[in-house]
Amino acid sequence: MSSQGMFWKDLRKTYNPGFTWQHLWSLLPLLLDRMGPFLTHLDAFAASGEEFSLELLISNLTLDIIGAAVMDVDLDAQHIDHAKQGELVRLFSQILVTFSDDKNNLPWYIVPLTAYRRFRLGRRIDTLVKDVIRRKYVESRGGMENKSHSILALSLQDTEILTNEILSQTSDQVKTFLFAGHDTNSAALQWAFYELSRTPRALKALRHELDSVLGLNSDPAVVSSKFAENNENLFSQMHYLNAIIKETLRLYPPGATVRRSDPGAGCIVRSSTGEEYCIDGMITYSCLSIIHRDPAVYGDNAEDWVPERWLGEAGKSIPATAWRPFERGPRNCIGQELANLESRIILAMVARKYDFVKVGLGEAKLDENGLPEINEKGQHKTNSPLYSVSCTPESPSLDLRLKG
Repeated sequence: MSSQGMFWKDLRKTYNPGFTWQHLWSLLPLLLDRMGPFLTHLDAFAASGEEFSLELLISNLTLDIIGAAVMDVDLDAQHIDHAKQGELVRLFSQILVTFSDDKNNLPWYIVPLTAYRRFRLGRRIDTLVKDVIRRKYVESRGGMENKSHSILALSLQDTEILTNEILSQTSDQVKTFLFAGHDTNSAALQWAFYELSRTPRALKALRHELDSVLGLNSDPAVVSSKFAENNENLFSQMHYLNAIIKETLRLYPPGATVRRSDPGAGCIVRSSTGEEYCIDGMITYSCLSIIHRDPAVYGDNAEDWVPERWLGEAGKSIPATAWRPFERGPRNCIGQELANLESRIILAMVARKYDFVKVGLGEAKLDENGLPEINEKGQHKTNSPLYSVSCTPESPSLDLRLKG
């Protein structure tokens, strides 16, 4: 993420093959296998009626998936009990906690204990990741029957000698993939389920499309078998599902980017009113929450979640540069195809089987019959708006019940 010039280009060239659609499709059995524990947890919560945090389940699922895709290892991430999770997962959770308050950007000498804890946890994470890299490198030297098809194995296939420098560089990339690959998609999926839960017409349209494409049997095992048949055309037929993902990423982009112009480069930007500004030596932030809600592009309902805006001629009229959750150009997100594949699979396997009901902040306002009130936009009225914050003691809970 922070590399520049030819060094960055060489790194990108090394990892690009592992993130192509063709290679990711070959990893589909691994991804589908990770859905089992997630669905088991949903069934248990649906049967008990217990309120729970969807963030915990989805974060564990996406971390399990990225671990399988990148390293071809089982991270044991999907245990509700943290003590039963793999060590790498527990360490990731512990190090993230050190960034969960407003002191996370202070110099180390202001928060020495926090800085030391990060250093200690980071060093142990690095050790565990390097152990996996060494093991996968040895496997890549063996016969075809022992070879892994992970993104890591693919990046090492032309490495004759695993030097300390290559080992360190590879560890840095793997840690980046593990964190960015699960955190951003976890956030996007939670927003998608929330918006579906409060927009009856969208949930009905999605279920109708899934019935048409996948058949009327919504059992996850049946859906999984259809995907496992390697029928890539299934996804191209899921227009509404794709629209849901695009619209969710438009309103709730989980990441962003910055760009820097060197002093003396002569980089000029022009405002909408014609003023010009030289940004040499400055760091510029691409604020997607503003770009993605521009009324000049998305109309009067730019603040509303409307998947239909991406369908047919309406979708074609939206400029490609106005939607950039994965950013654009040569430094766009290398994992965007994996994120899209993962989101499609999870939504397709879950949306028809379960109804999600928000509890707490953002919950629906009920009428005298106990049914959600519908507003003029066709969505549930809420007792309070739901919004993202940079720091919360715990994630909002969602109640879950099985579809009748």
